[in-house]
Amino acid sequence: MAAATGAEQARFNAPMILSRWPILVGILVLAAPTVASLAKQVWSTEAGAHGPIVLATGLWLLSRQFSELRAGAAQGSTWLTGLMSIASLALYVGGRAYDFISLETAGLYGFCLACLHAFVGVRPLIRNWFPLLYLGLIVPPPGWAMDSLTAPLKEFASYAATTVLGTFGVPIIREGVTLQVAAYQLLVEDACSGMNSLVGLIAISLFYIYLLRGASWRYSLLLLTMVIPIAIAANIIRVMTLVLLTYFFGDAVAQGFLHMAAGLFLFATALGLVFAIDNVLAALLKPRPSR
Repeated sequence: MAAATGAEQARFNAPMILSRWPILVGILVLAAPTVASLAKQVWSTEAGAHGPIVLATGLWLLSRQFSELRAGAAQGSTWLTGLMSIASLALYVGGRAYDFISLETAGLYGFCLACLHAFVGVRPLIRNWFPLLYLGLIVPPPGWAMDSLTAPLKEFASYAATTVLGTFGVPIIREGVTLQVAAYQLLVEDACSGMNSLVGLIAISLFYIYLLRGASWRYSLLLLTMVIPIAIAANIIRVMTLVLLTYFFGDAVAQGFLHMAAGLFLFATALGLVFAIDNVLAALLKPRPSR
């Protein structure tokens, strides 16, 4: 594509952005209650703890692409901007009215994309797709989707932990996602299904791949497919660790500080495995930059 003219570049610079201050104020007015709701409902839980990190690092990545966005800036299609804005605001209002945080956040995300499209057009957004896609991870998945995914993963984690520990002589019995070890009864919760670790690992791995490797989407997808079994295996080990702590030291010890410490340690271990696999793949495949 030919380089943008000086007039086209001038459309997306600091004075131009400041001249659109009503739009910026509107985004802030919409974003403030949504961020507050996310902090209260999602980011304070283990499943959404990655949210603030994704938001901060995603905005930072987008700021790094400012010069590229400006270089190819052109007036976005008015009808497309309007269509995106109407659809996004409808999602936002519906999610806000019915306290559906997934729809509300998706609506805010879509409206921000519509405003950015109005400033720079379609092509710069496509060329700088990664920060925009990465920021989309702040949209929490619907509860029904998480429930449908965590249920079989909890069953599998319970089965695998029972099978392995039973092989080594630990007196453990499983009934669904309830484990009976000695005189203690443990319930495998959503946090031990692997989904929480999976979402966080995907977010951090994407950021790592893009920042350090600048790799193509094919290489990124290859590495991310390996994140899934790593996250599930880490949570099976977490379940077994908590069972052993309960069996040898009692329920008070297993459900105290060591419960959270085990989760953090295994997440860090899983992340280390992702980095190690990336180093091996990078040496074997030598991934090419996406730009």
